[in-house]
Amino acid sequence: MVDPAAPPRKVVRKEESRANHADIALMLALSIRQPYAELILRGVKTIEYRSRPTRKIGERFAIYAARKWAGFPPHLMQDAIGKDWIPDSAGMTDPPLREGDLPTGVLVGSAIISDCIYKDGWWEWRLEGVRRYKRARGLRAGVQPQPVWFRAA
Repeated sequence: MVDPAAPPRKVVRKEESRANHADIALMLALSIRQPYAELILRGVKTIEYRSRPTRKIGERFAIYAARKWAGFPPHLMQDAIGKDWIPDSAGMTDPPLREGDLPTGVLVGSAIISDCIYKDGWWEWRLEGVRRYKRARGLRAGVQPQPVWFRAA
């Protein structure tokens, strides 16, 4: 028996689920090494620095966590007890992150490039509308990730 006072449940139909998956399949993906991909998903890293500009302004793209680990940037050092110094807003201070702690070789989320600006010898791709996927998605068989843009499926 259904309780009339209970809030309505959202029913996800197979068609909706397929549509979401199809949207991801049509998206371009961008390779980003960990932990940078995770910092983007947490909203800490809002600019992706690249040596070339992009014309993909305003388009949603998938974030592919590359298989190769980049390590932490020099300004994010560990303190004497091995605790990573990263802003509390990143939620990554304890325990320290190490290679293997984050997913690699999978699609982990999506974002939109809102602007592309040349500054200090680098192109700043300004990111917004970042979304983390509920679960990481592998690439379709035969898809080879590229250093920059590639079709996710």
